[in-house]
Amino acid sequence: MSLHLELGSAIEAAFGDDLDFPVEQKQDALIIRLKNGVTLNVCYAAPDAYSLRWVYGDGDVELGIDTAPLHPGLSTFPNHFHDLDGHVAADPITRSGALPQENLQKLVRALLDDPLLGAGNIPDATAN
Repeated sequence: MSLHLELGSAIEAAFGDDLDFPVEQKQDALIIRLKNGVTLNVCYAAPDAYSLRWVYGDGDVELGIDTAPLHPGLSTFPNHFHDLDGHVAADPITRSGALPQENLQKLVRALLDDPLLGAGNIPDATAN
């Protein structure tokens, strides 16, 4: 079974009640839509090679975590967090080399609690 299929099944099992739709499988990615307004795009090549990008609300808020080895000064190198303003910071959630299921479940849990991961304050995307 491919890694993305396994990850999708694990997310549906662990967070089924929090999903707005079933996990969507793409050729090289997963799309996870949460009831709180987060849409998470998951690209996992290996335990130490991944890109986890999400939008919140109407898509005007975009954040992400990835392992591109571009920021050696960060304590979590190579993984890093792209915040609301496009700044790069240490990754507060995932660990390069950890089991993909663990990293993804930790991130989904964190995004359910705070879609911005503490990076700022914007209106609740689910409020009308």
